[in-house]
Amino acid sequence: MSLTFHWFLPTNGDSRHVVGGGHGTPVTSAGGDRPPSVGYLSQIARAAEHLGFAGALTPTGAWCEDAWLTTAMVSQHTERLKFLVAFRPGFLSPTFAAQMASTYQRQTGGRLMLNVVTGGESQEQRSFGDFLDKEARYARTGEFLGIVRDLWDGKTVDHAGEHLHVEGAKLARLPDPIPQVYFGGSSPAAGQVAARHSDVYLTWGEPPAQVAQKIAWIRSLAAEQGRTIRFGIRLHVITRDTAEQAWAEARRLLDGFDPETVRSIQAGLGRSESEGQQRMLALHGGSLDNLEIYPNLWAGVGLVRGGAGTALVGSHTEVAERIAEYHRLGIDEFILSGYPHLEEAYWFGEGVLPLLRRQGLWSHPFHTPATPEPPTAQVPFAAASSS
Repeated sequence: MSLTFHWFLPTNGDSRHVVGGGHGTPVTSAGGDRPPSVGYLSQIARAAEHLGFAGALTPTGAWCEDAWLTTAMVSQHTERLKFLVAFRPGFLSPTFAAQMASTYQRQTGGRLMLNVVTGGESQEQRSFGDFLDKEARYARTGEFLGIVRDLWDGKTVDHAGEHLHVEGAKLARLPDPIPQVYFGGSSPAAGQVAARHSDVYLTWGEPPAQVAQKIAWIRSLAAEQGRTIRFGIRLHVITRDTAEQAWAEARRLLDGFDPETVRSIQAGLGRSESEGQQRMLALHGGSLDNLEIYPNLWAGVGLVRGGAGTALVGSHTEVAERIAEYHRLGIDEFILSGYPHLEEAYWFGEGVLPLLRRQGLWSHPFHTPATPEPPTAQVPFAAASSS
């Protein structure tokens, strides 16, 4: 099975420095270096499409632009790139979300994927009018996805649950294709929802042994439901022609971290209700030392950014080796990013993807094998230069 790679649209702004934000923390000032305009995000999306990324993830929350609206606009500047739209079930009715997804598929030629984010921070959820606690939010997500999937299957839905109630819900037009559902979470409640409803379970970039444990856990839960699930991982990446160049770039990013900003962000993230976020924090403990927690796996990004906090750092060959190692565990999809996102897409796309292609692990999703053209007569240079 060919590996699938997705890139990231920084709808919180971009920079040559790490842009913080997420999980209840504000976007750092670096987010203003390259504002997330449709023009700039479209540059990133077109680059990703050209290089062979199958899709692009957009985040969700008060700290970034709305993912539905932004990707709908960016989609008009691309042709085949898919958009992994992150959204929170508590903010939309399930019938309306199912209808939005159906419309999105028709208007973009089937380029929507959904990243369902239950929401790990009660304070932020309350700012949007959602006052359920974490356990109840996961229960509601399960109800939500059950209704949405039935609607996508063309059923008329009557549902009177603990959190959601619809009567006679039905879609006038079904999505084609049905969007793939991506879902992450490290708590027991998250695992149950993922096993029952997700197509792809996502984990953040922990060391391979911890990732293997998560895969075994979700596989077991899914098997109890009679289901099989694919697995993906969310990582940043710093890849260069040599390892020395890559680690020099990591050190440059680290040198740009203001110690007071690190302390403030770590204090905020420490209050997170997200078990996955706490696992990310445990990888570095707030310290700027010993950040290579596994060969080529660097935890520095998580010092100032919520959510995904680790990066693959090394030469193109080393990064390709780590990707192959995660793949052997069962990871088939990689959602990557880097600062700045436009330039780093090229570093990875031109440096690592060709190595994986030669190993038979990846092929360009938008290219078909070319039919060799018949040989043509050589044109003398003098004649050819007249045009």
